[in-house]
Amino acid sequence: MNFLTTEGLPRNDLEEILDLADEFTEVLSRPIPRVPALQGKLVANLFFESSTRTRLSFERAARALSADVMSFSASGSSLSKGESLKDTALTIEAMGVDLMVVRHRATGAPWRIAGWTGCQVINAGDGAHQHPTQAMLDALTLRRRFGDLDGLRVAIVGDIRHSRVARSNVFALTALGARVVLVAPRTLQPVDWEGWPVETTDDLDGVLDQVDAVYLLRIQIERGGASVFPSLPEYVSRYGMTRDRFARLPADAVVLHPGPMNRGVEIDDMVAGHPRSLILDQVTNGVAVRMAVLFRLLGGK
Repeated sequence: MNFLTTEGLPRNDLEEILDLADEFTEVLSRPIPRVPALQGKLVANLFFESSTRTRLSFERAARALSADVMSFSASGSSLSKGESLKDTALTIEAMGVDLMVVRHRATGAPWRIAGWTGCQVINAGDGAHQHPTQAMLDALTLRRRFGDLDGLRVAIVGDIRHSRVARSNVFALTALGARVVLVAPRTLQPVDWEGWPVETTDDLDGVLDQVDAVYLLRIQIERGGASVFPSLPEYVSRYGMTRDRFARLPADAVVLHPGPMNRGVEIDDMVAGHPRSLILDQVTNGVAVRMAVLFRLLGGK
């Protein structure tokens, strides 16, 4: 069993992960935040793309479950000598790895590694495609704030076209009962969104008073996101979560961001540090969610 995408996952499966994550939240609050659930298991973190939050979160989660952890980064590896992705994966598998956590800039890479090896694989982000554990930690963060997601109104704002986070969240949040609206300039809306269970608009100001949560995305400059609008100041004027826009949200509405943030672009510095900003809650909940996914895949083996 692997965990590669949120698309098509039934509500029951998603809720089982969230319920398990709630249990691990209690574990992480103990004086000794560790359980022997995965003692003897070996988890390899294969990050072919830069990461801070996701990589460290998976390391923390695996160690909290008493698993052994190996961390790989493409920089300085045999890939620079011409080794293929397949041979790299097979080499790491031969070291006795039970599960691989894979981040790669190429869409579909975690699926390929799952097919080449006998290891279980967790997708930690593939290109602009999927980032399922991010969606689950976002769902947990919202559920812990609001109680449940049924009828919750969530606006996902920004560079939707290049965002794996947006894609994973669309399918996870709607399966859990939330109503999602994608807010972006036409040039940053996804080309393949037809059939998604969402609404779309290019008018952020028109939905501000109708949402319970605003999920802000950074401009994916490395994937060409900045090339499709005239300037950053224009983007901020239309889609940035400024102090004025934050003041116009409903009184109990919250703000989320997957990081890294570009303060002053998609989010104002004051908003990022406000008590109704759940950005650090997302980071904390990410460890519990990744513990839940690791345990679900390896705990019964």
